[in-house]
Amino acid sequence: MTDEPLHPRLLAAGPHVGTGAWRTATVVEVVHPSPRAVILRLRVPDRIDHLPGQHYAVRLTAEDGYVAQRSYSVASAPADPLLELWVERLVDGEVSGFLAEVVEPGDELVIRGPIGGWFVWDGMTPAVAVGGGSGAVPLLAMLRHAQAVGATDRLRLAVAARTLDDLPFPDEFAAAGAVVALSRTDYEGRPAGHLTAAEVAPLLRPDATGFVCGSTPFAEFATQLLVDGGLPAAALRVERFGPSG
Repeated sequence: MTDEPLHPRLLAAGPHVGTGAWRTATVVEVVHPSPRAVILRLRVPDRIDHLPGQHYAVRLTAEDGYVAQRSYSVASAPADPLLELWVERLVDGEVSGFLAEVVEPGDELVIRGPIGGWFVWDGMTPAVAVGGGSGAVPLLAMLRHAQAVGATDRLRLAVAARTLDDLPFPDEFAAAGAVVALSRTDYEGRPAGHLTAAEVAPLLRPDATGFVCGSTPFAEFATQLLVDGGLPAAALRVERFGPSG
């Protein structure tokens, strides 16, 4: 195995709490929504219910004993009997490449989680969430949870990516009324371009918690949009992606 040049997560702000020991999950379903991603649905024995926004670590061990692990956001709602992970297939990614190209239903994966105690939403309080690229995945868990518990009025969403192939679950976000901004292609009548203050403004409310997830440049950009729109910085929770080194 070789070093993975990019890491899907995390340079997160705030504390993160590991939960549970490593355990073996069974792959139930593998879906390839685009050449750049794979969706894995796992059956996890004695699974601890997660909160939307949490993630899991996946650990691979090579025949020579080399170990590599990466963290992936949970896309499924807590009520889903299976755990769903969306994995971005990175160029030369040793873990994401294996998950995207090799793993099949019936395989077993070693995982640990749920992890994270800060970037979470329980569905009880108003929230506005903005995600860029794979940063939209934890927001989808929030959306699915809101739909499951009848709290869709408490969650407002905006997601962004370069193209539709770079955006996880675009149809679900669009169907839920989320702002969908593609910077390089037109989408449903919206001209190509970055997310704008005018698009974010209607999502804001003074009592909301703001969630921002994405690459460091996107997180900084989206955070500024929310602050400029009037959301207090203290009400923001931000997670950034960065190189794994």
